[in-house]
Amino acid sequence: MSLYRALRISASALTAERLRMDVISNNIANSQTTRTAQGGPYRRKVVVFAPQDGRRAPVFFVPPFRRSGDPAELQGLAGVRVQAIQEVEEEPIRVYEPSHPDADEDGYVEYPNVDITTEIVDLMAASRAYQANVTVIQTAKTTAQAALDIGR
Repeated sequence: MSLYRALRISASALTAERLRMDVISNNIANSQTTRTAQGGPYRRKVVVFAPQDGRRAPVFFVPPFRRSGDPAELQGLAGVRVQAIQEVEEEPIRVYEPSHPDADEDGYVEYPNVDITTEIVDLMAASRAYQANVTVIQTAKTTAQAALDIGR
């Protein structure tokens, strides 16, 4: 795998994981929001990833000796992208609080379908994925520097 391909793939993952952490933070911040502009309680959101299309523009003739043997290139791998940010279709949590301003006629308030424990675990996973891709970039940089030092 080429150095630049590794950097591009890791950079795309850094961008995607950063957005994932932002969405998770938004979920945590709105875990008690009972009224939104759309009406009803806040709904938990999740980030959906998809592979980036790594296929190059068609080349009409490439001599066999110039074809890459890079498995990532042959399979068209080029990183990750955010396909969508989706709302999770779970029922809100109903809590009996008759004095709450958003209580219905029976005294129940609908709270968001956000579980803080789940959000913290997802945040830790996104943070670890981010750290892993930072390590890949640092390793690629160190490898490139070592290659330049050999030429001295």
